[in-house]
Amino acid sequence: MPVTLHEVTADYPGGHRALHGISATLPAGAVTALTGPNGSGKSTLLNLLAGTLSPTTGTISYERPCRPAYVVQRSAVPDALPLTVRETVTMGRWAERGHWRRLTRADRAVVDDCLARLGIEDLSHRQLGDLSGGQRQRTLIAQALAQRSPLLLLDEPTAALDAAAQRQITDTLTRIATEDGTTVVHATHHPAEAAAADHTLTLAAGHLC
Repeated sequence: MPVTLHEVTADYPGGHRALHGISATLPAGAVTALTGPNGSGKSTLLNLLAGTLSPTTGTISYERPCRPAYVVQRSAVPDALPLTVRETVTMGRWAERGHWRRLTRADRAVVDDCLARLGIEDLSHRQLGDLSGGQRQRTLIAQALAQRSPLLLLDEPTAALDAAAQRQITDTLTRIATEDGTTVVHATHHPAEAAAADHTLTLAAGHLC
C-alpha cells in the first residue's frame, strides 16, 4: 500500500515547526528508511504516518483506510511489564478484536504464525523483562505483525542492539515487505540499514534533503 505525503508540515505546542513541507511517496511492498541526525524530524514523521499526530498543513494519503502498526523505540516499553512473550504478541490482536472479546481460533493462529516468523516460539512463556535486547525487539515486531496491517512503522528498531541482532531485524523487515507486500517504514542511524532499504528519505532540521 503506497502512502503519499504532500507539502506536510507539523508544529508542536509553542509554535516549534518540526517538519517543513514534506512531499514524498512511500512505495508499497518495500522498506523505506528514514535517516538523519537526532532532532531532524524522523520520529515526528512516523507519528504523522501512525495518526498519533495530525499535520499542521498538507495531506497524507493512503491507498485505502488502514490502522498502521507502530513499533515504538524499545526504551519506551518498560522492562518490568509482567507479560510473557505470547501475551505480548497476543495484544496485537486487540486492535481488531478489542481486549474485552475472547480470541478466536483464527486469532490464536495469527499469534502462532507471528511467533514462528520471528523465531521466538521457544520463548513464548518467557517474561518480557527476561529477554535479551534482540529477543525483546523481535517480540515487539511480532506484536505489530499480529495486527495484520498493510503499513508497519518502526522507530529505530535496532537501537542499542549488537551487530548480529541488527542484521536479524533488518533481514526480518525485508522479508515482511517482500513476502507480505507490507509497506515498511523505519527510522535508523545505521548506514548499513539505510543501504539495505529499497527507498530512503533523509531529513535535516525538519526538511527533506
